[in-house]
Amino acid sequence: MTDVVPEAAGELAGRLADAFEQDRGLAEQQNACQDRLRAANGLLWSGLYPDALGLIYDDTAAAGVGEGLSVITGRMIDALRAGLPAAEVEAAVLPGLQEAHWAIHRAFSEHQQLGEDRRHLAAEIGELIATFVAELVAAGWSEEQARQADVHQLAAAAATRR
Repeated sequence: MTDVVPEAAGELAGRLADAFEQDRGLAEQQNACQDRLRAANGLLWSGLYPDALGLIYDDTAAAGVGEGLSVITGRMIDALRAGLPAAEVEAAVLPGLQEAHWAIHRAFSEHQQLGEDRRHLAAEIGELIATFVAELVAAGWSEEQARQADVHQLAAAAATRR
């Protein structure tokens, strides 16, 4: 390896370091979307097991059904316990279903867009890496040394030279 780091390689290292940080941020946002998807999907879980379905219409309190469960289940059980007709039970549940639907839609759409943004960024990073390695090889580095170079360290060194 050589101690010579061309100015262009230092600048490319800075751009790569920034791109890696940008990708980290996009990955964090995707994880947040996944958390929102799980939470919205949790709203849909009825909390009911097949064996308990018959008990709901008889005596939900005695069956202990619906305690600490999803928002939708809570609305449904409250309506059933109040003795409301089926149409009113459905009307009580509908806002929760709509809320879950749109929460899932928003989180999924955002997750898809972030995935696309990361795909574009990955292509840009690939091009930057190829140019970065070529610059270092032209300065006397072996290709293996150039590929193993710490872009953060080279970017910091380049920044201090300015």
